[in-house]
Amino acid sequence: QVQLVESGGGLVQAGGSLRLSCAASGRTTSGYAMGWFRQAPGKERELVAAISRSGGSTTYDDSVKGRFTISRDNAKNTVYLQMNSLKPEDTAVYYCAADRHYYSASYYSRRTEDYDYWGQGTQVTVSS
Repeated sequence: QVQLVESGGGLVQAGGSLRLSCAASGRTTSGYAMGWFRQAPGKERELVAAISRSGGSTTYDDSVKGRFTISRDNAKNTVYLQMNSLKPEDTAVYYCAADRHYYSASYYSRRTEDYDYWGQGTQVTVSS
């Protein structure tokens, strides 16, 4: 079993930055693809970014490309989401998730249903 704990959320003004962290415990997640998702009030949970087990392959939602960066440190069992140039529309609860599937070293999924473990989420609020 894997436990995921997000941290780093908070209140920030538009144009500011935050760095989210997702620490895993229970077992190593170095063999899992990882993703960051977000859910705003009244909306479905959506992919923000995902990263392969090695960190060599990443994907982003179009709305965050060029502003957000996903990375991982397998030695620390931690995944990060660096968020720059934040906008009010980035306001949401951000979730970290782990995907046990393995198809290739570059594998990651953009689908919520492919992820097996989820954190409790951290609130990000961007004021205008």
